[in-house]
Amino acid sequence: MKEPASSLTVTLIQTALHWENISANLDMFEQKIGSITEKTEVVILPEMFTTGFSMNPSAFAEPMEGPTVQWMKRMAATKKIILTGSIIIEEGGDFYNRLIWMLPTGEFGYYDKRHLFGYAGEDNHYTAGHKRLIASVKGWKVNLQICYDLRFPVWARQSSALMNQEHFDPKKNSEPEYDLLINVANWPERRNLAWKTLLQARAIENQCYVAGVNRVGNDGGEVYHSGDSMIIGPLGEILYHSSHKEDVFTYSLQWQPLHLARTNLPFLKDADPFMIGI
Repeated sequence: MKEPASSLTVTLIQTALHWENISANLDMFEQKIGSITEKTEVVILPEMFTTGFSMNPSAFAEPMEGPTVQWMKRMAATKKIILTGSIIIEEGGDFYNRLIWMLPTGEFGYYDKRHLFGYAGEDNHYTAGHKRLIASVKGWKVNLQICYDLRFPVWARQSSALMNQEHFDPKKNSEPEYDLLINVANWPERRNLAWKTLLQARAIENQCYVAGVNRVGNDGGEVYHSGDSMIIGPLGEILYHSSHKEDVFTYSLQWQPLHLARTNLPFLKDADPFMIGI
């Protein structure tokens, strides 16, 4: 395997959102993205960044050829970045909480949130996704997830395509499936201990970097969000943490600490082989 580039630079945008106001949020994010002066390669926005965590998809859903995806194409091309975050999408009569991974070329991938937050009725309004999306940039492999997915470790668990083979031996081939886990969220402050703890747990158990991007401020139901966006290293170390304020933060993830963690502490080779059933 060709070794990835030595670093991957990411920018996390932690911000309040204008409740169910697509145009105001796009204007706000355009200003924040335009204000980034550092060289960056991936810019990460929160979950449902155009509306907040809305359970009114029929009023705010867009098609994939709609204005927000076009805006993402324009911003990614203008800034020469990969731009990612989730929005409400309508497709085939169903609504999805869909994360878009937009390249500066206008090409994109997407991930539909697998675990819908039944406590807030998300499962009554949206259709769950069934496939993970692991993207690649500069040789780095990036697993993309949304908010409540964080509570389900099997969905994030490192695996190998070879695990699906009849005679797979994890002690002989434990090539990690990804290097960075990104989770975009609208995670309330009242459960922020779980958010912070699980971000670190996902990094430790998967020997990967984790970037969690959450919003701040009250939503339309007066539910307060403290942000607590974080970047976690592969040993669980906190590399960045911001709470209760808007912040635009750029950080270069380094390949060498990741490689050393996996080489000096080769825990992944002892993992149980498994397949995810849908």
